[in-house]
Amino acid sequence: MIDGFGPVTPPDPEIRAAAARRQQQLTKPAGALGRLEDLGNWVAACQGVCPPEQFRRARVVVFAGDHGIARHGVSAYPSEVTAQMVANFRAGGAAVNALAAVAGATVRVVDIAVDAETDEVVGAHKVRRSSGSIDREDALTLDEIDAALAVGRAIADEEIDAGADLLVAGDMGIGNTTPATVLIATLTDTEPVRAVGRGTGIDDAGWSRKVAAIRDAMRRARPVAKDPVELLRVAGGADIAAMAGFLAHAASRRTPVILDGVVVTAAALVAEDLAAGARDWWLAGHRSTEPAHALALGRLRLEPLIDLGMRLGEGSGALTALPILRAAVATLAEMSTFAEAGVSTSDDSAEAEAGTNTSDTPEAKAGVGTSGGSAEVGIDTSGDGPETEAARPNLTK
Repeated sequence: MIDGFGPVTPPDPEIRAAAARRQQQLTKPAGALGRLEDLGNWVAACQGVCPPEQFRRARVVVFAGDHGIARHGVSAYPSEVTAQMVANFRAGGAAVNALAAVAGATVRVVDIAVDAETDEVVGAHKVRRSSGSIDREDALTLDEIDAALAVGRAIADEEIDAGADLLVAGDMGIGNTTPATVLIATLTDTEPVRAVGRGTGIDDAGWSRKVAAIRDAMRRARPVAKDPVELLRVAGGADIAAMAGFLAHAASRRTPVILDGVVVTAAALVAEDLAAGARDWWLAGHRSTEPAHALALGRLRLEPLIDLGMRLGEGSGALTALPILRAAVATLAEMSTFAEAGVSTSDDSAEAEAGTNTSDTPEAKAGVGTSGGSAEVGIDTSGDGPETEAARPNLTK
């Protein structure tokens, strides 16, 4: 069996606290940027520096693989579409390519278990051709699950060693929402009918077939639910196992990841069991329309950034959310503080108000200063007379 994943330490809590303090000093009312402030603090903690740096090499890795269960009518598309879409990714014609260009990211696609031959670059980490049909057989052998987890770890190392400072996990595989739903429903103890969505847009008959297939697969998955590696071997697939290894290892290497939809989040749910605490390094990019996705996010206690009714996969939802994360970094890093901008703070207004109100005290009316026993010039409330120094608001703070 593969060696365990390294220990996961959380993002730096002291840097997070420093970022929160800086947020209070920026030229805005406290909390006025809402969740952007929390996101900026999280990025600073992940990077270990405040203010944080803008992402320079955001990298999308799309894990591609076919699944034997797709032969049983659980998808609206035939399995050969997986290989065709891999070629489309390589040509730059998919949604993930367009969204990555907008978000300032680059795309890599890896063939983990496509049921076709791919070129030597894409297929360098191939584990097998198509994972098993999990309603009636194991997805992988013992050797294959070890290989898939090792591949995920290796891909994380390759990207991080090449300079990636933010990772996005994406998926491509006809029928892959079926094993993803099996994993999520098993780990959250949810009945199939509550977890199954429409995937690529199946009709009612297809939905019924999918529910039946997931129910059969869950009967096989439940006995191994407490063993994450065995669960992936029996009821996952090579692509999902590689994703789980990728996510767990990225966390152990202190690299933030934006999660995408139901397939990636299913892998994340298992990865958290492989490397406890890994979820602290993940951000949920979006909430898809798949019911199982909401279940997995709830279990991981991750709040998605956006909810646009998306259900494509590929990393598309995560990439749509990436500009929001960039905005959070920019505001924390590039805004001026009150002191730098010469803008008064709310504390300055309070001090000025407090100073003005001293004119109503008996001491002020008598012309006696309150800072000591000596007589000082009182405040002329008509506005024509001299003020005490304490009453003059400092507008340069």
